[in-house]
Amino acid sequence: MGFLKKLFTNCAHPKGRMGRVMLKFMNASHGPLNNWGLDLVKIQDGWTMLDIGFGGGASLKRMLNRSKGGMVYGIDISEESVEKARKLNADVLGKQIFIQQGSVSELPYDDWKFDLVTAVETVYFWPNLPECIKEVYRVVKPGGRFAIMVEVVVTNSKWMDLVEGMTAYPPEQLQKFLEDAGFKNIEIHRMKPSYATIIGMKV
Repeated sequence: MGFLKKLFTNCAHPKGRMGRVMLKFMNASHGPLNNWGLDLVKIQDGWTMLDIGFGGGASLKRMLNRSKGGMVYGIDISEESVEKARKLNADVLGKQIFIQQGSVSELPYDDWKFDLVTAVETVYFWPNLPECIKEVYRVVKPGGRFAIMVEVVVTNSKWMDLVEGMTAYPPEQLQKFLEDAGFKNIEIHRMKPSYATIIGMKV
């Protein structure tokens, strides 16, 4: 259990050899949830998009593949994540995919920049989540969307004991945070066994 806890605690901030192992796991295991959530958003060609906490960087490629002529930005707090994602997306890096290290609490982007912002399996670790969601709201264009994709939605999940610093939020609580930040027309989508995607629009 000690090894597993050390490994999965790298979900929050991948570092070193364990972190690199976790990033490979993230790229593979987050795929079904990520693809389902992106299908719900109905991404359009030419969109400018941001993925916060992109992990191994596969999510950035999935977004770009859905938007002809689109641009995808990614920000992650982990240096290991940035390095992995840059290698994975090297063919379009600096052209259609733009990656940098940074925090969701202070996004280095202009107001009203993005048609879509996504957060896949990452809000569990955001500091002061309501304030971070307000920061996301700032960078979303009017008419743009913010999509939160989560798998762990119950506070008594086994993952809470396994992953240090993790907080699970029921979809209804995430909906309330989105509403408080200013998002409208919020939708909660669920898929078994425990996937949820919460989508809010900036009007």
